[in-house]
Amino acid sequence: MNARSKIDMMEATRLTRAGRLADAMAVLRGQSPSARPAKVADEATQALSGGRRKGVRQQVSAPLHRFLGRLGDLGSTRGLDGLVGDAVGRAPVPDGAQFEERNYTNEAGSRAYKLYVPSGYNARALPLVVMLHGCTQSPDDFAAGTRMNELAEELSFLVAYPAQDMSANVSKCWNWFDASNQQRDQGEPSLIAGITRQITRDFLVEPRRVYIAGLSAGGAAAAIMGSTYPDLYAAIGVHSGLACGAATDMSSAFEAMRQGRSSGVWEPCQRDGSGRATPTIVFHGDRDMIVNPVNGDQVIAQAKAAADLRITVTRGQAPGGMSYTRTVQVDDSGRRILEQWVLHGAGHAWSGGSSAGSHTEPRGPDASREMMRFFLQHPAPAA
Repeated sequence: MNARSKIDMMEATRLTRAGRLADAMAVLRGQSPSARPAKVADEATQALSGGRRKGVRQQVSAPLHRFLGRLGDLGSTRGLDGLVGDAVGRAPVPDGAQFEERNYTNEAGSRAYKLYVPSGYNARALPLVVMLHGCTQSPDDFAAGTRMNELAEELSFLVAYPAQDMSANVSKCWNWFDASNQQRDQGEPSLIAGITRQITRDFLVEPRRVYIAGLSAGGAAAAIMGSTYPDLYAAIGVHSGLACGAATDMSSAFEAMRQGRSSGVWEPCQRDGSGRATPTIVFHGDRDMIVNPVNGDQVIAQAKAAADLRITVTRGQAPGGMSYTRTVQVDDSGRRILEQWVLHGAGHAWSGGSSAGSHTEPRGPDASREMMRFFLQHPAPAA
């Protein structure tokens, strides 16, 4: 990539952050913003919403598809010359373990997913973690980048990776910004919950140790699952994502990504009124150019509900050199309920991840290991 194209990409990114997708596409096409085709803004809207309008699949231009596919990687250490789209690696599978593709179907549609079963399974009940990838990613890519399978082998738990289908979103984003995908037993939440329940039926899973986490659009989807299925997931992890109800349509989605949710929580994302907090761990880079870091604050605020928690703030530095601030909120018994990691200098990428996968920041603290530490401290309350 030459200097001119690097400048163009930086300008396109700036315009995207400002919500000017049409102007961003004009820059990528070598045009001035005033010379952009009138159809580009509508094309960008169709792309984020999955390329559908009035029920008819629309063809999205290749330049726009590539641009949207590259957005998520701007925070990684690869730099502009190393922008990637789909899976760039596969997680290793040791002897005795399995990493196989399965499928789930219900009234809302069908989704493939991959399930990692560690070699130490041996027909004994294990915790289950559901991992929701970001835009342009795949289960293999996400597994390689997060190294969650390696951790599952070490600590003995199952890992499921639902795969978003391009027929649902052309950039393989989970449709977190669509109101119809923010409700229990409807749309994508019903598919993700169905995959989770299918695994608990087909394998020995500790019912009180089922968790969900995700990156970016997957992080936003994980927040939705935590709000709509609190009986299914004991704790959630949100990396570079948004709160449930941060957006309910296209215009509010761009606004939320730029500056966080500006209005009240949509009703299906309301808590049950008990005042109980949902155990939640959040990671977010303070230089995230795609999803404003304020969204991490909003995820924590939503999870806290009306709970009265004590706050402790610590600072540290990861072995890779990245500094961070960690805020922990505990209840009266001293139990950690909420954790928020602010990664200083990090962009839109999985902290402590492997360069074998896309959208990773290897210099940061190990988000996968810290999430699992947090999850395993939080079994669901006994029935």
